[in-house]
Amino acid sequence: MRLAIVHKDRCHAKKCAHECIIYCPRVRTGDETVTIGEDNRAVISEELCVGCGICIKKCPFEALDIIQLPEELDTPVNRYGPNAFVLYGLPQPVAGKVTGVLGPNGIGKSTAVKILSGQVKPNLGIFDHEVEWDEVLKFYSGTELFDYLQKVAAKTIKASIKPQYIDFIPKVFKGTVGNLLKQNDERGKLDYYIKELSLTTILEKDLATLSGGELQRVALTVALSKKANFYFLDEVTPFLDIYQRMVAAKLIREIAEENPVILVEHDIAILDMVAESVHLAYGKPAAFGIITRPKGVRVGVNQYLAGFVDEENVRIRDYPVVFETRGHESDVDRQILMNIPSMTKTFPGFKLTVEGGEVRRGEVLGIVGANGIGKSTFAKLLAGVEKPDDGKVFDTVTVSYKPQYVTADPNSSDTVEYILRQATRKFDSSYYQHEIIEPLGLGTLLQSEVRNLSGGELQRVAIALCLSRDADLYILDEPSAHLDVEQRLVTTKVIKRAAEDKEAGVMVIDHDMYTIDMISERLLVFDGVPGLEGQARGPFEMKDGMNLFLSNLGITFRRDKTGRPRINKPGSYLDREQKSAGEYYYYDAKESELAKMGGESEE
Repeated sequence: MRLAIVHKDRCHAKKCAHECIIYCPRVRTGDETVTIGEDNRAVISEELCVGCGICIKKCPFEALDIIQLPEELDTPVNRYGPNAFVLYGLPQPVAGKVTGVLGPNGIGKSTAVKILSGQVKPNLGIFDHEVEWDEVLKFYSGTELFDYLQKVAAKTIKASIKPQYIDFIPKVFKGTVGNLLKQNDERGKLDYYIKELSLTTILEKDLATLSGGELQRVALTVALSKKANFYFLDEVTPFLDIYQRMVAAKLIREIAEENPVILVEHDIAILDMVAESVHLAYGKPAAFGIITRPKGVRVGVNQYLAGFVDEENVRIRDYPVVFETRGHESDVDRQILMNIPSMTKTFPGFKLTVEGGEVRRGEVLGIVGANGIGKSTFAKLLAGVEKPDDGKVFDTVTVSYKPQYVTADPNSSDTVEYILRQATRKFDSSYYQHEIIEPLGLGTLLQSEVRNLSGGELQRVAIALCLSRDADLYILDEPSAHLDVEQRLVTTKVIKRAAEDKEAGVMVIDHDMYTIDMISERLLVFDGVPGLEGQARGPFEMKDGMNLFLSNLGITFRRDKTGRPRINKPGSYLDREQKSAGEYYYYDAKESELAKMGGESEE
């Protein structure tokens, strides 16, 4: 099975010499293997294409993919058109269970849910006639999905969907949080969700004024409050702190007792806690996606991280994702870049107090704390976006700042390449291409307009833009948001290398504990009362800082035998044991009597 993919957003036939046509050997023999369509985009005949790959190498915009797939994938679930994205396989909703879906961005997860919710009728890759549901059901006859798709075809399935990108909510709904929630209270549990997700104080707020964390909790509440046969939740953790993620996990488990839930999530720890099975999604983003049969969560996650799916005998990645059990570089002799001044900042109903400390050259300083406790305010103070009530930020230190919420000007037609060239003179250097463009996967996006990028693409561009500027201190607020597992791993390496190469200081604010652990040398901890007062304490060495932070939240982490970080289930033996030992982060469970005796397990 050969796929010929033309990425319409990258194909700029008016700006090139039609290299795909000129160099195609079949075109030279007289065949119309490659033509230019009515939309001024390349069209490739999959029947005539021999898969030589010359057009891929010659295309100046990297707009083409020729992919050879196994014959058993002959019939897709859906294809958006000739030379367009192809999806193989669907996740299976299971009554009374949370089914997880784990995979990179752009691999077809959203397409799958549109099919399962009845928004898109699968076409089985057929374009010469409209595919009717009878044809679809015949294809799925004898499979576990047959009964479910029968209900979809009969339009008896009502789906409640929590979208991946929540920033559009204030654009389509004008009004207060309370009004939105009341309109969607179909199950009579609104008061319960308001209490559990701490929404009481924002009910009178206008949606347009909400932070990302607040908007995420509102979106989850709306989805769970609807009366539906099927719940699809796409990334519930971005902008939520660890405690809020744990609460979200509990609520998701509760709703799954009544109706099937499919959860797409990049926070492996939360997926590990909440899901009973997981489908792996792999392929090539924007080209094709394959969704596997369900697997046990622990097995599926470990296979995904290893990059090899055992049952299918397929390698989905050239390298494993490894969470290194490394010692943090506390003994490295680094020069002090700047002293963080003691300062305060007061808003109506909230006060931030900063004790002070120092930032070192070449180090990444992790910043952790609950939402609403002043982390982003602290970043804005250092970046000069906000002014402190007292105390003075060093004006001799230049700062490059990536805000928490990344947006694009909808009226601007600037391309990715244009804005990056405006930020640095090193764009054409081999160093910049190899250390920024290539690892962040921006090569194929350079000619794309920033306003048309997805949330994950926009996040990677924002990270690159921040690191492109000449500065002494780089501050990145929640860089992991909307990035998949592989992208988070790569991003941590890019940021660390930038800190070392530039001999600059780097601060990273994030709620993803894996990101913080992989990237940080020391830790700045924020505590206090969310929404009322916050204090910045430290910096601490990693172990001390994480123990302080997690003890405030009452949450413990461990590593399993594979080295993968995992959250202990609240109240479990390991949770109680770590708390009694005062070791909240990466306690060695192998040393416990539990592990030795084979007693209660977290698996």
